[in-house]
Amino acid sequence: MTTTATAEPAGAAPAQIEWNLAEIYDSLDAWRADKARLEAQVTDLARFKGRLGESAAVLSEALDAISGTEKDLVRVYVYAFLKADEDRRVSEAQERRGEATLLLAAFEEATSFVSPELLRVGSATIERYLDAEPRLARHAFNVRNILRKEPHTLSDEAEAVIAGTSAMRQGPERVFAMLTSSDMPFPTITLSTGEEVRLDQANYAKHRSSRVRADRKLVFDAFWKTWKGYAATLGQTLDTHVKAHVFEARSRSYGSALDAALAGPNIPPTVYRTLVAAANRHLPSLHRYFGLRKRMLGLDDLRYYDIYPSLVASERSFDLDEAEALALAAAAPLGDEYVTLLREGFAGDWMHVYPQPGKAPGAYMYGAIYDGHPYLLLNYNGEYDDVTTLVHEWGHAMHTVLAKQRNPYETASYVTFTAEIASITNEILLQEHLLAQERSDRERLFYLGTALEGIRATFFRQVMFAEFELGMHESAEQGEALSGEKLSERYEKLVRRYHGSDEGVLEYDAAYAVEWAFIPHFYSNFYVFQYATSIAGAALFAERLLGARAAGDGVGAPDAGQALEGNGRGRDDYLAVLRAGGSRYAYELLRECGIDLATDAPYDALIARMNRVMDEIEAILDRQA
Repeated sequence: MTTTATAEPAGAAPAQIEWNLAEIYDSLDAWRADKARLEAQVTDLARFKGRLGESAAVLSEALDAISGTEKDLVRVYVYAFLKADEDRRVSEAQERRGEATLLLAAFEEATSFVSPELLRVGSATIERYLDAEPRLARHAFNVRNILRKEPHTLSDEAEAVIAGTSAMRQGPERVFAMLTSSDMPFPTITLSTGEEVRLDQANYAKHRSSRVRADRKLVFDAFWKTWKGYAATLGQTLDTHVKAHVFEARSRSYGSALDAALAGPNIPPTVYRTLVAAANRHLPSLHRYFGLRKRMLGLDDLRYYDIYPSLVASERSFDLDEAEALALAAAAPLGDEYVTLLREGFAGDWMHVYPQPGKAPGAYMYGAIYDGHPYLLLNYNGEYDDVTTLVHEWGHAMHTVLAKQRNPYETASYVTFTAEIASITNEILLQEHLLAQERSDRERLFYLGTALEGIRATFFRQVMFAEFELGMHESAEQGEALSGEKLSERYEKLVRRYHGSDEGVLEYDAAYAVEWAFIPHFYSNFYVFQYATSIAGAALFAERLLGARAAGDGVGAPDAGQALEGNGRGRDDYLAVLRAGGSRYAYELLRECGIDLATDAPYDALIARMNRVMDEIEAILDRQA
């Protein structure tokens, strides 16, 4: 791993571990040269306009040129994106990302003729070409996917106009990112220990889980007061973002922005609505969890700032080497090949690990460069949550590696609908690995509580966000302007319902209702719901992968009589989903594996697992009483 120093004094923060972007371009000059080359190449693609129906050979030449250009453009963009996220205060890096974004927009505009032209040529002719020309095999799935969208594809001129607005439509997200990572003046607070903390996003995530309740309240009050000062501005950015979705959906004759968003990955809208309905139907289990949380924290009342500390205190910290060792051990049910690939990834310069001023908050995996490895950004603090985040992001990375092994560039990229299953399955396997070992009641309660909190955060919280996002779009479709004040009012009502505030389950302070402004995923079109569908799918996959434990070991294993077919078939199905990449429609692929996310069954199974976890926790508590 690349580090910025070779040694640190005792007690000091660990030396930064950085990704090696020289593996993409060895200098900025090399990046600029490639960008200039691609600017000319994008312009040259116009020579194929009006010619896609000439012959199978011309169609093959055109699609090869387009995908080859796109593959190289992605390299240019990813390098600029990652460099910018190392320190968002560096204006030159932000400008380079903007330049790369404009070049991608130019590519979209230059190739906007493809869909309408293929549709004019017609399915019959295109199918003959696909049969006649072997070089078209790598393009076949994407070509047929275009033909599927015939009712929603516009004229060449209209497609070019929409493609030309790409950079503008990304404006709200860029404004949000810059404002909230570099321009917003985050407050400094003094904790009960006397420690002064600048409450940026990374420190908010760290200190909101403090064991000291007064500190949690201080963190919430100070952090959300700062965000409230920007609610009007962020309300406008989100309003603009949502209106762009509505505009494009209407332009393409979709029934709604939701329909348009799900049409791309070919996910039935019933999946989204079934998910929201299932979460609301299972709110009693969430409220049961809040009652258990209040009991375990020894509180007379439960407030919104009480939902983050672990149910059982743990002073345990994990250095990066230990976290990687746990990830390797937990991945054992996925087979030797998977574990070997994971170990090789850990040995490479793939990660930017620790927080630093100006660095992008949160965590992500970026694996879009086809002929290179994935890159992972973390903000690792050594807590158990950081271990689960590492496992989560490496689940994405291994998905990417496996998909690239089995697919050409054209079908190597996968959609979020399967992407999050790959990451969340790894989280569940980590939980099961830790709980399969002999542990004290206290240790067991800590990991059980963490598993329970994972269901709250990944299922119920994400569905709450999904319901909020759907409501925003439906309001915009009805002509309503989404001001910061209105969004806060809408968000407060939703939080109160999910958390049982009107039934006395959890007390909620309206001062925190600006939380909607903090959620970056609202700038990704109908994205968050897939975390919730994925934890349901991941739970079923994990049960199959751990079929040998079906007699009752682990977090949520079924009773012996419910034992599934064993981990061999489960592993084959799971790895088949990962290796498929984007060569199949994700919903159909999962359904063939027995996981239909348009039905209640996966969500009911997840909540049954949740209730089993709570049963076990309550049994331990009752035994200790």
